[in-house]
Amino acid sequence: MVLEKLGSSLKDTIQKISNAVFVDEKLINELVKDLQRALLHSDVNVKMVFELTNQIKQRLLKDESPAGITKKEFLIKIVYEELVRFLGEEESKIEITKKPTKIMLVGLFGHGKTTTTGKLAKYYQKRGHKVAVVSTDTWRPAAYEQLRQLGSQINVPVFGNPKSKNPVEIYKEFEPKFKDFDLVIVDTAGRDALSEELIEELNDLNNAVNADERLLVLGGDVGQAAEMQAKKFHETCNVTGVIITKLEGTAKGGGSLIACSVTGAKVKFIGVGEKLDDLEVYSPKRFVGKLLGMGDLEGLLEKAQEAISEDDAQDLGKRLLKGDFNLIDLYDQMQAMKKMGPLGKVLEMIPGMGQVKLPKEALKVQEEKLKTWKFILDSCTKSELEDPDKVMNSLRIDRIAKGAGVTASDVRELLKQYKQSKKMMKSMKGMGGGSPAQMEKMMQRMGGGQGMPGMKGRGNKRMLK
Repeated sequence: MVLEKLGSSLKDTIQKISNAVFVDEKLINELVKDLQRALLHSDVNVKMVFELTNQIKQRLLKDESPAGITKKEFLIKIVYEELVRFLGEEESKIEITKKPTKIMLVGLFGHGKTTTTGKLAKYYQKRGHKVAVVSTDTWRPAAYEQLRQLGSQINVPVFGNPKSKNPVEIYKEFEPKFKDFDLVIVDTAGRDALSEELIEELNDLNNAVNADERLLVLGGDVGQAAEMQAKKFHETCNVTGVIITKLEGTAKGGGSLIACSVTGAKVKFIGVGEKLDDLEVYSPKRFVGKLLGMGDLEGLLEKAQEAISEDDAQDLGKRLLKGDFNLIDLYDQMQAMKKMGPLGKVLEMIPGMGQVKLPKEALKVQEEKLKTWKFILDSCTKSELEDPDKVMNSLRIDRIAKGAGVTASDVRELLKQYKQSKKMMKSMKGMGGGSPAQMEKMMQRMGGGQGMPGMKGRGNKRMLK
């Protein structure tokens, strides 16, 4: 998880509020100290930590809870609101409004500009845009080759000339081709420090590119030092936003996020892993929601939409409501689950699940089980997938187990899961479709324990929309 230690500390603080018998000044003081400790461990500037916690304490002591919510709920609401304010309040999206929209990435060595170029290209490609990337890094050996390999993974064209030593000439060489693309992303050279030479090179290149967005790529591991770097780049290169990388592997990420939020250069994206899919639009509200274990339904829906097309979802929804559910449908669910990413990341987006301290070993077991089940389904014949209730017997189970390289008990466990899922589908059919409120209640029932491991019925909710 991104900022796992900070998130765990904040969730413990929220749990302390929930478990308290009385809400008094002693509890508030403990809460403030816990918040200070958690933020300082995440390398947030001391002055800013005390500014935040003093504001929270003042509100906790002075503000009256509105009608309809308890004092405990109001305390959690205040903590949430102040953390969101502290981390930048509103998200700052990049809209592709003209053709081509041009984004130029800048930054120092070692912060992940080239990898982020690939991630950004895939992010917008998945949203239906025609993307090209340009390598203008003439300093780092094999920079063009690295970007070319990333582009080949996602089928995005990469333009560049590794023989040239002039970034502006490289861009001008391929500029006539860019009119065919919705988005052009320009990867630039870095240095060990922000020097006059680098500033001049970036300004010359920006004059040639006339970029719509100039994004500073910063590693989350720089902590509160991000403020100085972001300010310098903002003042000298007029950056329009920041992308913070490596947030999943450092305890200092909170310091980086908060430091950037005060520079005037808004954080646009965050890198949350090493894979090309591990890039998210930075939304303070959604980010704090995940940190506090409140989930991120909007992010979960986005992942579900990427995993299954609207047409497929509607088709499957109609068949499910008719009571038609077979192993092919279960297989489709598993494929969608795989596309949504690691189970741990999906679970933290589900409201309430982020506060459940599931051992990493348990999550690994569930992910391994999904892999095993996929092997089993791949070993089934067409008739076994389409009508398992009629054709499955001990001989078939043994044959499937041998073909998949698993045990017969693994196959029987999958069939048991299938029967549980089908039973739920039949109960939904009995509702006759139902009103949205009835469907919501059914989804809540499905979340009570049945369904695919880790899914708890929520994948079906997306399919029924």
